[in-house]
Amino acid sequence: MSDSFILTVKEIFALIFSYILGSIPTALIVSRRLKGTDIRRVGDGNMGAQNVSHVVGTKYGILVGILDMGKGSLAILAGMALGLSTGWVMVCGVFSVLGHDFTIFARFKGGQGTATTVGTYLVLFPLPTLVSLVVYGLLYAIIKRHTLSASIAGGLLLLLLIFARQPWYNLVYVLALFIFIPIKKAADKYRLKEIAAHPPLPKDKTVGYKLP
Repeated sequence: MSDSFILTVKEIFALIFSYILGSIPTALIVSRRLKGTDIRRVGDGNMGAQNVSHVVGTKYGILVGILDMGKGSLAILAGMALGLSTGWVMVCGVFSVLGHDFTIFARFKGGQGTATTVGTYLVLFPLPTLVSLVVYGLLYAIIKRHTLSASIAGGLLLLLLIFARQPWYNLVYVLALFIFIPIKKAADKYRLKEIAAHPPLPKDKTVGYKLP
C-alpha cells in the first residue's frame, strides 16, 4: 500500500461523514423509543447490542447489532464510492468505529465497537467475515459466552486472511480494530460504578435523568 496520507477536501469529508455516521447512538435510540429505557443506565451501561439484548430483549439487541454493523459498512462503502485509496477507505472504517465508541451525541460515551467493526470487515473481507460470523453464532449458541465466542471468531478471521495471503496492511487493520474492543471494554468499567451510584427510578426508569 503506497497511499500518501495527505488530506484533501474529499478525504476530510469522508472522515467527518464516517465519524458522524458511527456516532449515531442506535442502542440509545432503540432502547428509548421502543422501551422507554436509557441503556446507559442499566446492565453494564454499554451502548451496544449485547447490553440491549440482555436488558431490553434479544430481538432489540439483534436490531441494534444490524444497525451498528450497517454504520461500519456504510462508512467503508462511502469511502469507496468517493474513489478514495485503500488506505483512506480503511481510515473511514476506523473513524466509524471511533464515532460509535466516542459518540458526539452522548457526551463521547458510546459502545465498544464490536458490531461496527464487523460491519467494516463485511465489506472489506466479505467471505472470511461471513464464515467467522457463522462460527461465532454456533459457538455462542453452544457455550453462551460472547467474549470467548467473539475471540475465537476473530482469531479465525485473521487466520483465514493469512491463508488467503492478504496484504500486511489488511492484517494490521483487522488486528488493530479487534484489539481495541477489549481495551475500550476495560476503559468503560467505570460505568458500573455510575449505575450503582445512580440506580434507575422504579417507575419510569430513566425518564428525565441526565448522566453526570
